[in-house]
Amino acid sequence: MTKGSAATSGTTGTVETVETEAGPARIIWHKAKKARLVLAVSHGAGGGIEARDLTALAAVLPAHGVTVALVEQPWRVAGKKLAPAPRTLDLGWRGIWPALAASGLPVVSGGRSAGARVACRTATELGAHAVLALSFPLHPPGKPEKSRAAELLGSGVPTLVVQGGNDPFGRPGEFPEGPYELVEVPYGDHGFAVPKRAEITQDEAVAVITDAVVEWTGSLG
Repeated sequence: MTKGSAATSGTTGTVETVETEAGPARIIWHKAKKARLVLAVSHGAGGGIEARDLTALAAVLPAHGVTVALVEQPWRVAGKKLAPAPRTLDLGWRGIWPALAASGLPVVSGGRSAGARVACRTATELGAHAVLALSFPLHPPGKPEKSRAAELLGSGVPTLVVQGGNDPFGRPGEFPEGPYELVEVPYGDHGFAVPKRAEITQDEAVAVITDAVVEWTGSLG
């Protein structure tokens, strides 16, 4: 265990509290029996680790040799409703990194929405093995001119983007060409919710996410 951290047993995994310069963060560990990778994923600015994609990954990936660490950023642990500035989000992520890397296994840095941006911005600096970007917010809704593509393109490590086909923060066709892979979740919005009229069910949409991540993590050297 890293300095400044404490662990307790929780019903959904082992809960570890880590002190960071942005305040206490929380890691909920879903451990693989024979882990070869750690996948650390954080939430977005409008929700927590209960998001459907994050909980699905935590349920599925450990059986494939990937320990999943669901990370609650300090602002969320503190009960605040609004996320802080990007530099503060990055500060919190840097602070939990030693706990994520403590096992000595390669760490895939990931997150959804704002958490995906954090993972991209800090990947090279922290020595991430790869980046998983769920619902990457390419631009604010209705403002494609305010592109955040530079963050994605600058991750510097193997990167997988999983994007909803109807995500108002950036549909798959809006993404520029670059050194990353992109998997589309048909009909999915920013939270990967699909309408009832869609040709796939909600469970099938979530399976697109988990199947893609299982395949991708399996391909990482």
